[in-house]
Amino acid sequence: VQLQASGGGMVQAGGSQRLSCATSGRTFSDYVMGWFRQAPGKERAFAAGISWSGSNTYYEDSVKGRFTISRDNAKNTVYLLMNSLKPEDTAVYYCAAARSIATMRGSGFSYSWGQGTLVTVSS
Repeated sequence: VQLQASGGGMVQAGGSQRLSCATSGRTFSDYVMGWFRQAPGKERAFAAGISWSGSNTYYEDSVKGRFTISRDNAKNTVYLLMNSLKPEDTAVYYCAAARSIATMRGSGFSYSWGQGTLVTVSS
């Protein structure tokens, strides 16, 4: 599945930003979709995931209650709405696809990450 993340930019702390990830290639609805992020000087890490139907969502603890992942299978697009942003949310955000959430959250998960989209949160 080929992915293109967009929607990043600079935002003040406490603000909101919505990221989008458009897909092409294989059937979008067959895949669990997710967002990862890589902060400066840190490893890339899982942030949020959503099941193929959209009925189940998964979040890393630091973003629970602030971030919402959603998907539109008709548009082959997954979204990440980020509210109450903090400076520590500053990172390059990437989207990814996998056959299962267990695979996506596994320590050995790898992907053709692409360029990602940079979100910078100023204090």
